[in-house]
Amino acid sequence: MNKTDLVEQAYLRNDIPSFRPGDTVKVHVRVVEGSRERVQVFQGVVIGRQNGGLRETFTVRKISFGVGVERTFPVHSPSIAKLEIVSRGQVRRAKLYYLRELRGKKARIKERRVDETKLAAMEEAAAQAAAEAAQEVADQEVADQEVAEEPSETAAVAVDESPEAAAEEKAEV
Repeated sequence: MNKTDLVEQAYLRNDIPSFRPGDTVKVHVRVVEGSRERVQVFQGVVIGRQNGGLRETFTVRKISFGVGVERTFPVHSPSIAKLEIVSRGQVRRAKLYYLRELRGKKARIKERRVDETKLAAMEEAAAQAAAEAAQEVADQEVADQEVAEEPSETAAVAVDESPEAAAEEKAEV
């Protein structure tokens, strides 16, 4: 891992679900209008993902009032409030630029079926991982509290054994 990857690591988002070209997604985008901020939803088909790391982007295409509209979003942008997956599409290409020429029913994408047992297993594994992560965080907090308490006790002992106190004890003897 090089130095730029280490710097970028802090800015990568981990709350983005995994999605592929062909998936229909809802992108909740923060829009600033003057002093107000609102969330605007852009729903469409992912027609491609580009680059990687912090510079990764994806393009979403939708048909609005009979006109094709494409919008490119940075994956790790703070302006994306939320990314929802509406449906999974089954495609055999990484870039779906051919959808630009297709109209109507020809532009439909076949839905990718996920086996119910695999889906349940994936959800269970995700729940297990989340529980383990929560347990590790709780254990770390307990350890931090114990470490925070110990120095105060040792500091009190260190104050009693200061050189001045030792000199006073010798003077009394």
